[in-house]
Amino acid sequence: MARRRKPPRAGAANELPPLRILGQIAALQSIYYAAALVLMLFTTLVAGTRFGLDLVFGWADLRGDTTQGWLMGFVWLCCAGVVIIAMVTLIGRSKLVLDFALTLHFVHLVVVTLYTGLVPRNVAWWLTMAASSAVAVSGGTYGCRWRELRPISFGGNGGNGGGGGGRNTGNAEGGADAAATQNGGAAPGDEEMGFSRGRGRGRGRDGAGEYEMVGLKKSDENR
Repeated sequence: MARRRKPPRAGAANELPPLRILGQIAALQSIYYAAALVLMLFTTLVAGTRFGLDLVFGWADLRGDTTQGWLMGFVWLCCAGVVIIAMVTLIGRSKLVLDFALTLHFVHLVVVTLYTGLVPRNVAWWLTMAASSAVAVSGGTYGCRWRELRPISFGGNGGNGGGGGGRNTGNAEGGADAAATQNGGAAPGDEEMGFSRGRGRGRGRDGAGEYEMVGLKKSDENR
């Protein structure tokens, strides 16, 4: 007899095939660079400076002794905020945020090194990337946990349906009681208590004798 294979545990690696992982990394990287291009272009237009791809794929202009360098550092932190939104939307799992955030910045380091031909030497660049990684990891983890802990809504009109069902059940029970009373019998609840109500004769629950309910006179009530 062939052995039964154990079902995969929750969160196993087979839930994220390699192609899907590569697709998510490519999507995050594209969003990261798209946000950087848009923000860098906007800042250069406002400041009246020259725009070039060196601002995105270079490291020489990101310095701590110039206003332009500080502005570029702030732009990269804003790009990390865009990545947080992308990770919450595309990834949605808090335990994967660290891997994707560090992979994103590692790929950026490789791209910058290949574009410039040198490993970044500015301390400001390394500090900015470290701060960007910390922002992406902390913000992405918080956002994904918030999304994971949201209450699940199944939709539909469950509350109205339940109320309608309760009303229908009550109406059906009331109709049955009325019909039983009109036919001279007892309502289901009264039968369980051992007596009948209404006009007509009935028999006790234990079958001991017959009885008839009659109205009391005022003289009997005064006694």
